Amino acid sequence: QVQLVESGGGLVQPGGSLKLSCAASGSIFSVNTMGWYRQAPGKERELVAAIFSGGGTNYANSVKGRFTISRNNAKNTVYLQMNSLKPEDTAVYYCNLFGGLMHYWGKGTLVTVSS
Repeated sequence: QVQLVESGGGLVQPGGSLKLSCAASGSIFSVNTMGWYRQAPGKERELVAAIFSGGGTNYANSVKGRFTISRNNAKNTVYLQMNSLKPEDTAVYYCNLFGGLMHYWGKGTLVTVSS
């Protein structure tokens, strides 16, 4: 089993920044993809950004140039630096790990962008 624990959410004004962290523990395959998804009220969960074991990344068009995903393989931790936040970025952000043909999810952390 794999456990994911997110931290770093909160309330921020438009144009502000937040950094999310997600620590993974348990039986983690060395080759895996870690990422962040988000779900806004009344909308489906969507991929925000993903990072592969080798460091390659993938971003949703809506966050390109504003968000940066990174990982520390030694700590099994993934980060999401979010800059120039907009009200439409408001959502619950979920950490995801895909490895060994399994998806694992964190419980989510709420990000609210509002003045």
